[in-house]
Amino acid sequence: MSNRSVNKPTYYAPAGGHPPQTQLLSDRAVFTEAYAIIPRGVMRDIVASALPHWEKTRLWVLSRPLSGFAETFSQYIMEVSPGGGSSRPELDSCAEGVLFVVEGEMALTIAGQQHRMQEGGYAFIPPGASWQVFNESNSTLRFHWVRKAYEHVDGIDVPEAFVTNEMDITPTEMPGTEGRWTTTRFVDPQDIRHDMHVNIVNFQPGGVIPFAETHVMEHGLYVLEGKAVYHLNQDWVEVEAGDYMWLRAFCPQACYAGGPGPFRYLLYKDVNRHMKLSGFGSR
Repeated sequence: MSNRSVNKPTYYAPAGGHPPQTQLLSDRAVFTEAYAIIPRGVMRDIVASALPHWEKTRLWVLSRPLSGFAETFSQYIMEVSPGGGSSRPELDSCAEGVLFVVEGEMALTIAGQQHRMQEGGYAFIPPGASWQVFNESNSTLRFHWVRKAYEHVDGIDVPEAFVTNEMDITPTEMPGTEGRWTTTRFVDPQDIRHDMHVNIVNFQPGGVIPFAETHVMEHGLYVLEGKAVYHLNQDWVEVEAGDYMWLRAFCPQACYAGGPGPFRYLLYKDVNRHMKLSGFGSR
């Protein structure tokens, strides 16, 4: 298995627009009690949102906490036009965040330190951090923003901010897969300070998750590249680059990457904390 950091990956990013009146209404969008699928064709101008203190920016909200469904995180696809951005991007002091650039160039400042992030750029931002983000280029900037209320634990430090790029990280092979299934990990799984992981999962054509994973972690999966057949609860569904899957805790899940190229997705999961017995959020 070659190191994907040698070759520049590709990423799908929505561009909005509006379908013609002649388009059929039927699509692959699904919302069930166990999972949801937001296909890429749903991310149109009419469903874009705006945020306070952001200039020349719109976004698509892929997930948000819902009672009885996914309850730990939110995820946006941000689209920032040239000259746009924010000096006050996050208004919740309890929120930690991950930024992942899929198109364009980001000028990110965290605690006074400036970073230039290209496609594949990844940043972790701890709760309460001072940060700003701008598009100082002549092209549109598009990036994912995953947000979670950080769960503090007595005696454990809050993790520090960091910035990297997926092309600088060697994916980890899953045991017994001969490299057909790998994970690009941005945080050491043994680092208990982190209460969420946002990784990239990679499959070569024919690679599979060979059992129905059934676990307590909630998931958000955005398909960056390729296509596959995914098994969710008792349903088989086709997904492709630009689709988003939102999985409730304990939703059975597996997949088969059919090719012809790699199948890759950005994956959120909550980790490393006790199960709350009353209430949710940072306490």
